[in-house]
Amino acid sequence: MKTLRTPDSRFENLPDFPFAPNYFEVADGDGGTLRMHYLDEGPADGPVLALMHGEPSWSFLYRKMIPILTDAGIRCIVPDLVGFGKSDKPAEKSDYSYERHVEWVRALLFDHLDLQNATLFGQDWGGLLGLRVLAENPDRFARFVVGNTGLPDGRGGQNEAFMRWQKFSQESPVFEIGAIINGGTTTKLSDEVVAAYNAPFPDDTYKAGARIFPSLVPTGPDDPAVPANRAAWEVLEQWEKPVLTTFSDSDPVSKGGERAFTARVPGAKGQPHTTIEGAGHFLQEDKGEVLAPIIAEFIRANS
Repeated sequence: MKTLRTPDSRFENLPDFPFAPNYFEVADGDGGTLRMHYLDEGPADGPVLALMHGEPSWSFLYRKMIPILTDAGIRCIVPDLVGFGKSDKPAEKSDYSYERHVEWVRALLFDHLDLQNATLFGQDWGGLLGLRVLAENPDRFARFVVGNTGLPDGRGGQNEAFMRWQKFSQESPVFEIGAIINGGTTTKLSDEVVAAYNAPFPDDTYKAGARIFPSLVPTGPDDPAVPANRAAWEVLEQWEKPVLTTFSDSDPVSKGGERAFTARVPGAKGQPHTTIEGAGHFLQEDKGEVLAPIIAEFIRANS
């Protein structure tokens, strides 16, 4: 597997991102290894929270939330998915699969960090991957929070906005990451923030993962990820530990997605499910300072 590594110089002087990098070598599934980057912030003995980003962002997305959460005594683990951020980037689209991403995340969280009694927060692909890892390792997690995400199992449910995005990701000759993030927010991002989202991708050769990710969403019953995702739902439908939904009010892609969790997951009953007002798809960017205290209180109230 040919891999690319973004030069460290691309990440110098990022706005509001003083966090120290951490790295883990994970088996790539093809006989080699990949370097995964993650943040590990907050008290080592605090309740642990895995904050999972999606497409096409990276751990920079959580920069507003981490200080609030760590001030609340929470240890924040924030991975960069393979193909994103400071993690290595396989050069071919065929190197990426849903299953490989699940295994890469699992290896980081458990083989390397040995997380126990953890809370998961997943947005976008952070939920698609995080919920699979959680459902396949339920004893490792105490609770989870979801925002603007889902766990599609090939039975439909993808709306027109997502299908347009999937088509754009495969066909558009221009795929500017920072502009995509900016288009998924309700606020206009500064040039410095847009540049930070572009930083992991010096040129188009680094974007194989970002390009292919939307096509890995299982939209039909014949998708290879469908059996595992349906098995994951069987676990979630028996999940009685606490669950919170924090979807935003201005995301056309995930609109209404919280109902799958509140209707099907027993642990969601009686929880203070929240709509984050004034936020787009990337609610961490728009309203991270609102979302972080909600997660912190959820952890405190259910500990």
